[in-house]
Amino acid sequence: MQENSEFLGTEPVGALMRRLAVPAVTAQLINMLYNIVDRIYIGHIAADGDLALTGVGVCMPVIMIVSAFAALAGMGGAPRASIALGRGDRSGAEEVLGGCFALQLAVSAILTAVLLVWNRPFLMAFGASVHTIDYAAAYMNIYALGTLFVQLTLGMNAFVTAQGFTRTSMCSVLVGAVCNIVLDPVFIFALDMGVRGAALATVISQAVSCVWVLRFLTGRHTVLRLRRELLRLRGAVLLPCLALGLAPFIMQASESVIAVCFNASLQRYGSDIAVGAMTILTSVMQLAMLPLQGLGQGAQPIISYNYGARNAGRVRSAYRLLLRVSLLYSAGLWLLVMLFPGAFASVFTPKRELVRYTVRALRIYAASMGLFGIQMACQMTFTALGRARESIAVAVVRKFVLLLPLIYLLPRVLPVDPALAVYAAEPAADALAVTFTVVLFTIRFRDAMRRLE
Repeated sequence: MQENSEFLGTEPVGALMRRLAVPAVTAQLINMLYNIVDRIYIGHIAADGDLALTGVGVCMPVIMIVSAFAALAGMGGAPRASIALGRGDRSGAEEVLGGCFALQLAVSAILTAVLLVWNRPFLMAFGASVHTIDYAAAYMNIYALGTLFVQLTLGMNAFVTAQGFTRTSMCSVLVGAVCNIVLDPVFIFALDMGVRGAALATVISQAVSCVWVLRFLTGRHTVLRLRRELLRLRGAVLLPCLALGLAPFIMQASESVIAVCFNASLQRYGSDIAVGAMTILTSVMQLAMLPLQGLGQGAQPIISYNYGARNAGRVRSAYRLLLRVSLLYSAGLWLLVMLFPGAFASVFTPKRELVRYTVRALRIYAASMGLFGIQMACQMTFTALGRARESIAVAVVRKFVLLLPLIYLLPRVLPVDPALAVYAAEPAADALAVTFTVVLFTIRFRDAMRRLE
């Protein structure tokens, strides 16, 4: 185990990227299992699995908001800590770690109270129907109790990755995912707890991951140690982290807002089956987004450290490699989705009607998925460089300027089934957003490198 982070500035970029990105991508794929395994098991509950799947799908906007607050502190603070390490300021990096931990404790308390008191009205507003609200509320009542574990696992794990300990961060996710996979069938089927069992398995699994992460950050192998005396909320430390974390926060929180808008429009133009299909489409989109985020997290320590160390050549090399690999992955996944949409849909439900509907919707919804690697590579590089304004601009344009209006506009103007037109908003927004991002990134990245040199 490394006792410092100097290897981020000395080892060959290609080998270093493989060393850091492979565990980070694996961690994201494992993390994805938390929700996807739940949906697979829930979708196969006898008799009412399709309604249960739709109900849990309605919970996704709430779950995304919880994850977004973890990203606000974790993905905002971790690059700041890496940049500080690159400058040789270890004490400043540890102050960032302690401040972000204290912030997450406060946010977790507030979120838990809100979700326990108002979860049912939220779920009805987020697309639940009279047929699915009981399933959604049953899941959320238990999931809310694990908010603290979700916050600390996701947020603090970013600081483990930021130090270059990607294998450790992968193991923290792996131990929780294994627990979840084992506990899900026990609670859902053996103990006949249904969606409550799925939620309980998730909470227990996140608690196990949380303990793993905190033991590492307080142990002897970490570079940045979580110290009690640094657990304080100081504006001078936290405001720069929050500014940088605002972009990933908007990216994830906007997914929640967009999911609500999608569900509401699909309920209007379609039915529960259209909302159920959206649950499956969201799961497939996670197959695109989370591994790409893992690639970005693997590259982030390299880019941030060398940016802090004023090594422009290594920053350029890391970004270019990130872009190539991200684009290759997103294009490959797009090809699989276009060729075998039924295989993706059948994983989540045995209901033939839902599978047939999802196949049509998936080919539309994922039409621009092949370009998403460009979007994520540029977005993650902006964050790694500490470029908060550019990161926020990219996030806001894609979701709020483009996708949100298109969800309501396209069903009115396209000469197709209005529900299918709702799904078409996603690829249309993605194509336009990638164009905007490439132009902005080309200008800002060139400027940042010139200043560095």
